[in-house]
Amino acid sequence: MSKEEAMAAIVACAKKLGRAPKLAELRKHTGLTKEWLAARFGSYRQALEACGLERKGIGKVEMGALFEDWAGIVRRLKQIPTRDEYAGLSKFSVKPLNRLFRSWSLVPEGMQKHAREHGLEKSWKDVMELVEQTAGKRLRPRRPAMMADQPVYGAPISGWPLMFAPTNEAGVLFLFGAMAMQLGFRALRIQAGYPDCEAMRVVGENRLQRVRIEIEHESRNFRRHAHKPSGCELIVCWEHNWAESPLEVVELKSAVERLGGMEVCAKCGNGRG
Repeated sequence: MSKEEAMAAIVACAKKLGRAPKLAELRKHTGLTKEWLAARFGSYRQALEACGLERKGIGKVEMGALFEDWAGIVRRLKQIPTRDEYAGLSKFSVKPLNRLFRSWSLVPEGMQKHAREHGLEKSWKDVMELVEQTAGKRLRPRRPAMMADQPVYGAPISGWPLMFAPTNEAGVLFLFGAMAMQLGFRALRIQAGYPDCEAMRVVGENRLQRVRIEIEHESRNFRRHAHKPSGCELIVCWEHNWAESPLEVVELKSAVERLGGMEVCAKCGNGRG
């Protein structure tokens, strides 16, 4: 099924139901899966938006579904999701929560209140603890605001041609080039299109295989860019934050730590000597 055919199927399903379908309903009526939609649209939510549809869920009855969805994402990430993280992982859009709580920063407190009012604190104890931790962090002094007209650097890296951790895809490509041989790669070709790199990879003694590689700053950007997993075999990124990746991921951040150069603070993620 092409992307256009999928959109037509989603719209037809919505007309039949009289509303935007749930993912399970869409799979039942059309055979479209979450993974298929993510590969071509980025997420189910983005597929609905491409069709001009939006899942609704701000009424009193639906608040329970919103809470379970949000709390499930918190439990999965082991942290309070940012707006972008929630948008990428939720079956809802961010609009219902924005309308309910007026500000994304107030969502954790609103969800905590809902849990208390409905006796859900015990079953979601780990989530409630993360909400409390987040509330405590808000009382700490804020970091200085970044100056818009000045460049931003990552954490310092010692022992590599790139002095600071990459903050964009180009930096990841440069660092990967510098680390390629230590990681067992020899590049064959770099290109502007997808995938970014073609290389030979050591897979055993005197044994190499060709791999197609997509370079990303964060591994989840692969999904945001709507790349087809069938187009390459490997993602090389600075930070791996996409647990559901259908492809193997090489994270340079951990490779730098393993091969020597930068020690990363577990609390703040900054490099330290």
